[in-house]
Amino acid sequence: MAKRGHRPSQAAAGRPRFWGRHAVAAALANPERVVRKIWGTREALAPFAIPSTIPVVFAEVTDLARLVPADAPHQGMVAEVDPLEDTWLGDLLAQGRTDPDDRRPLVVLDQVTDPHNVGAILRSAAAFDALGLVTQDRHAPPEGGVIARAASGALESVPWIRVVNLARALEEIAEAGFWRVGLTGEAPMTLAEAMGGQRVALVLGAEGEGMRANTEVHCDQLARLPISAKVESLNVSNAAAIALYAAATRG
Repeated sequence: MAKRGHRPSQAAAGRPRFWGRHAVAAALANPERVVRKIWGTREALAPFAIPSTIPVVFAEVTDLARLVPADAPHQGMVAEVDPLEDTWLGDLLAQGRTDPDDRRPLVVLDQVTDPHNVGAILRSAAAFDALGLVTQDRHAPPEGGVIARAASGALESVPWIRVVNLARALEEIAEAGFWRVGLTGEAPMTLAEAMGGQRVALVLGAEGEGMRANTEVHCDQLARLPISAKVESLNVSNAAAIALYAAATRG
């Protein structure tokens, strides 16, 4: 490896590594993200104006493969970053309270632990201009390369709130004026029928288990997606994308 800046060191504990053009570019563009180090091929890094304060290590593709999980599509670049600062739920909910036309939905995940799914949901949340994502702290994956790659840059733009107690968070969400709609295949009402015209919080549970009973009772309405009987259920990230589209396009 050739180097520019500091001597390479071992990854600090708690610092995730991102890989791939979209994830690394978004991290560099986010003023709230601290990028500690970048590894990459000269060709991959050539288009980027990387600040001189960030150590850059030029590396071969085989070297980069050792920095990330097996078969990770690093596209010639890897970045070591600091996790983003925590955002408080109350601060997020305060957004839009003074604007009666703000109907951006909120996405709430109940123990969805697969980082691919969480990353894909973040990407859909960005695509449909969701207010943010709320998850439990203990039962959600940490920031990391898999999420950043699946989110395709959305990890840097969609506020992600981690809470200790999801039921208490849902109560706070209701107090802020959101209609909490829990998605479950057994509900008699469709999502379109359940949403109405108010601001909605779309609540989704983990695949297989679905929402826990204590989460369901903290929803104002349970609803289903009108899918064909040929399919038992949808992947949670697909369901979130469809629900966000429905929320964005309602009359």
